[in-house]
Amino acid sequence: MDKKKYEFAYEVYDDIHQLKNEDAHLLKEARLVTANAYAPYSNFHVAAVALLEDGQIVPGTNQENASYPVGTCAERVLLGILAALHPNVPIKSMAISYNSTEIKSDHPISPCGMCRQALLEYEARVNHPIRLILGGMEGKVIVIDTAKQLLPFAFTSNELK
Repeated sequence: MDKKKYEFAYEVYDDIHQLKNEDAHLLKEARLVTANAYAPYSNFHVAAVALLEDGQIVPGTNQENASYPVGTCAERVLLGILAALHPNVPIKSMAISYNSTEIKSDHPISPCGMCRQALLEYEARVNHPIRLILGGMEGKVIVIDTAKQLLPFAFTSNELK
């Protein structure tokens, strides 16, 4: 038997003011765009905002539904928009933020498992890592070099060949 260990490095900042200007701008956009989320059931408004390699900034928000399985996370809404309107344009960075009337938005959140899989697939599709900037409306910010780091042992197209 072999025992192995998976770990990865990421950056933790005390607040948005410690970020590079480009990253701070993207996170500020994500914070603003949370207001556009449709979350009448959870009151958990999430925004994902992408900075594309060509310099464009594109937002997405979570979209809930009374039939819960029909709702879609902000990250997957954004990836769908990008696939339709900006096909094959790599994402340089993606900022993800949230706001809620129920809890304090003072720490980073990470994409759910389904979104991690979708992010990984998009990285493979355009052959480019997606750098993630994760933060709430205030507080610490986490920066991860590639979404792939969030999903070890991922199911990929290699398993279908």
